[in-house]
Amino acid sequence: MESAGLRSPDKIMNTFIHHVHGGIFRQIHRIVIDRRIWPVLLLPLMGFAASLRAAELADVRKDFLAGQYETVVRECQRAIKASAYEEEWRVLLCQSLLTLGRYPEAKQELVTALDRFTYGLSVRLVGHAVYLQNGDTNSARQMLTDIDRLAGSRNFSYRNAGDLVTLGQAALLMGADPKLVLDRVFDQAKRADPSNREIYIVSGEIALDKHDYQKAAKFLQEGAVKLPKDADIQFGLARAFASSNQKQATLHLEAALNFNTNLVPAHLFLADHHIDAEDYDEAEKELKLVLKVNPWQPEAWAYRAVLSHLHSDATGETNARATALKFWPANPQVDHLIGKKLSQKYRFTEGAASQRRALEFDPGFSPARIQLAQDLLRLGEEAEGWSLAEQASKEDPYDVTVYNLLTLKDSFAKFAVLSNVNFIVRMPATEAPVYGARVVALLERARTNLCEKYGFKIQDPTTVEIFGNQKDFGVRTFGMPHNPGFLGVCFGRVITANSPASQAASPANWEAVLWHEFCHVVTLQLTRNKMPRWLSEGISVYEELQANPTWGQSINPRYREMILGDDLTPVGELSGAFLTAKTPMHVQFAYYESALVVEFLVKNFGIESLRQILRDLAAGTDINVAIAKRTAPMEKIEKDFAAFAKKRAESLAPGLNWETPDPEDPPRTDADWAKFHPKNFYRLSRDSKKLVAARKWKEAEVPLKELLALYPNHAESLTLMAAVQRGLKADVDERETLRRLASISDSDVDAYLRLMDLAAADKNWVEVAQNSERFLAVNPLVPQPYRYRAVASEALGRNDDAIDATRTLLRLDPPDPADAHYRLARLLGAKGDPTAKRELLLALEEAPRFRDAHKLLLEMTRKAESSESPAPSSPTNTPIAK
Repeated sequence: MESAGLRSPDKIMNTFIHHVHGGIFRQIHRIVIDRRIWPVLLLPLMGFAASLRAAELADVRKDFLAGQYETVVRECQRAIKASAYEEEWRVLLCQSLLTLGRYPEAKQELVTALDRFTYGLSVRLVGHAVYLQNGDTNSARQMLTDIDRLAGSRNFSYRNAGDLVTLGQAALLMGADPKLVLDRVFDQAKRADPSNREIYIVSGEIALDKHDYQKAAKFLQEGAVKLPKDADIQFGLARAFASSNQKQATLHLEAALNFNTNLVPAHLFLADHHIDAEDYDEAEKELKLVLKVNPWQPEAWAYRAVLSHLHSDATGETNARATALKFWPANPQVDHLIGKKLSQKYRFTEGAASQRRALEFDPGFSPARIQLAQDLLRLGEEAEGWSLAEQASKEDPYDVTVYNLLTLKDSFAKFAVLSNVNFIVRMPATEAPVYGARVVALLERARTNLCEKYGFKIQDPTTVEIFGNQKDFGVRTFGMPHNPGFLGVCFGRVITANSPASQAASPANWEAVLWHEFCHVVTLQLTRNKMPRWLSEGISVYEELQANPTWGQSINPRYREMILGDDLTPVGELSGAFLTAKTPMHVQFAYYESALVVEFLVKNFGIESLRQILRDLAAGTDINVAIAKRTAPMEKIEKDFAAFAKKRAESLAPGLNWETPDPEDPPRTDADWAKFHPKNFYRLSRDSKKLVAARKWKEAEVPLKELLALYPNHAESLTLMAAVQRGLKADVDERETLRRLASISDSDVDAYLRLMDLAAADKNWVEVAQNSERFLAVNPLVPQPYRYRAVASEALGRNDDAIDATRTLLRLDPPDPADAHYRLARLLGAKGDPTAKRELLLALEEAPRFRDAHKLLLEMTRKAESSESPAPSSPTNTPIAK
């Protein structure tokens, strides 16, 4: 999917703008011109010995793919000693030595192989990796130059599928357009030999690098059909499905490790996953498996450096990083990986420092430049951040993240900026005049409340960016134009949020979102970003509820089931609940449970204990140690919290029967179910929904009354009851039901609007004003609530509020602009504002026969002619236009 101005992986790969001169690239173009692949010449039979070596080579190849690297080394050395002439023996030997971390030995074997195979492509491609891992970047670069030279001078010698794939891989390393390589090299190679595994693996890798997971899955699934037991293909599929189908990804990952238990990238992938979930013990187990295969594996030691940092072990971090750089001291990937993981833990300052170190090693290492640009933008250091993004774009015009960031920068030019000493708010220029002042006022209230509560003074202004387009929010927040269900995100000093304009289908309370995110500003800065996700989210949800009981999350039937079932996560494992959630509902439950833990801690140990825990985290103390130090041993905390949560769940409508119907054993009739399950929540809910859907208002009233008598705050049932009462024209009862609904809901704009209708009919202007405010906290971009707010404010004598509401109303293309201009003219006239007449003329321009406007114009004219004329009369409140 792609919106205007956003570059998708497909579009980038379909745009060939990078022209490189050289043998490989001439060869790529020539492949298309010739439209043929020369068949591999059949070598004459060389006797039984040659056949035996071929069979042995096939067996060794299988051992390599199964992770039997030590065996492969022994067999390759034996075959080479016995004068095996095939290049692949040397390639497999070097690859196995690299995998085992025997880098100097791999280099020694490579030098011998290069002398023997003067025209060999594969040995030079593996030579590139061998020299890099030995820290010899010049020789590594020379390997690619040699391949390019050979491709140009001996182009007709390299026409079989294996050589074509090697040329394609070398071309990619030299900066060729991936789309060109896929179409002109790999496609032709596939025609020649559909069983060549590298075609599918490298094709999938290209798509994964471009974040095109669908295309990656397509390439790799095609390969899996031909090679169903290939561990690398299965691992590629796990990566392709990781962000969209966790179950499918797990199956592929298990298959990969079943086919190759020593598959280093798969164990690193799991370690990365466990670090994200804050399950550091499991991450270390995976790293030990990697280091058992290769004691010097750079990425494994980089991850260990990350773990040491997260445990505040500076010595361990330094030693792990040094080990990662032992054989390649200027390997930029090490610091890039360390910094990337630290940034994912919201430690952007430390992450940015790591990216700078990576760039010192290799100023052209684009991934570090891109990550540094993002880190700086999240730190609010925008000038350098944008400059780096522009530089990265020049170096790699295909990078999706950079292209989208720079496109977003252009759209920022159209944003309005509202600022004071504490905040810099950027939002669409069309929205800022409508509710920008409300945003700033809300943020100031949050700052005053939360900074005082947690005893923390924020030194620098907080940047808040509100996006009217969800894809812009996705690019700013995640680097890609997708939004995995987030309403807002806080990076410490920078908040990004979706505008109400982007939430038409399911609006959320934007005031609650900003309060939640600003709470993160306080707690993240207070702890120096050293807090687990569950505590950060738990405090923010808890503080929503403290600010407004309708905000945040409360117990509901689904959460009741989950608490009393098997879904309650031990406190020490709560961060993992966010990452490994089985469904979106489980993610929401993780937020709820985290807030419940915070409530439990505050209720039992006081707010000061929570503040002390946060200070301990800032000092580098582990969360479980901090909790035990400031409250009670973790074992007791987890036991007591489980009881606390169970009590909360059981207190939900205890008079109801909560037995869940078994779909495998349904009752014979509804009457049977009702007889044996009286006052059952699920039966009453089901019956009321069916009857309301059938518009059987009287019949629906019966189960709804029974349900609400026992569960008075069930929002869904209140909504249904209001619909029933409206159908029965019972306005008084409907109004009371809607009042109950509005008192527990923070985003039900339909209820708020209906309450305004009913209250206005009774001239209950206080209630009209109250519900207009509720509505504006959800959607401030439609005219109805401003119309009601203006009328109610005028009736209550709050003329300044009425003027403000009417002016905002006129910005939103109201259905009756003449009436709005007239009301504004009257209000301004009462204050002696000279602009009143202009508003009145605008009203008459919209409706030339507007009698009240003509009368008011006459009064204004008489008053202007005689300073002794009486002040204009204030007509009784005009009925609201329907």
